[in-house]
Amino acid sequence: MTANVATNLKIPKPRNPVAIATRQRLAGSHRKSSAAHRQQRKRELVRLMMRKDDD
Repeated sequence: MTANVATNLKIPKPRNPVAIATRQRLAGSHRKSSAAHRQQRKRELVRLMMRKDDD
């Protein structure tokens, strides 16, 4: 005897591919990195030194 067994296949719900991509590259706050801040301070320092030489 073979019994009719209903198989319940769980189909995963479709996911947002954009959300997955942002999670993988660790999307975060919209702040500058510490390297960007350091470069900006360096540029400001050079700018101030150039002004001082002009005076």
